Amino acid sequence: MKTKMIWANLAVQNIQKTIDFYSGLGFSQNGKETDELVSFSIAENNFIINFFIAKRLENALKGKLTNALNENEVIFSLSAQSREEVEQWVEIVQKAGGTIISEPENYEQGYTFTFADPDGHKFNFLYWPGM
Repeated sequence: MKTKMIWANLAVQNIQKTIDFYSGLGFSQNGKETDELVSFSIAENNFIINFFIAKRLENALKGKLTNALNENEVIFSLSAQSREEVEQWVEIVQKAGGTIISEPENYEQGYTFTFADPDGHKFNFLYWPGM
């Protein structure tokens, strides 16, 4: 057997706030949003992240959700093509309403910073020479 795709499903409190934030980062909506879901295509390989209203995702999971605002669940890493591009993403994230968790810094041979979306989901932009 071969798996065709993988995508992520995350909980959010406000669909419109999620649309505003991810559109502000320049990501494309994947289909039309509903009252319970909005989906975005991230990066060139079209990694899909579905953002469900928390109650809907909790029902699907048959259990409690992590509060990503003060607990950690996962961090998504997004590639940048240069140190300068990492710096540009800091400004874009701040303008869109994200929270900078760690300022840009050298990490081994790379350069990175970490941020959270309005619901606390963690991401980092990473420049890694040769990647």
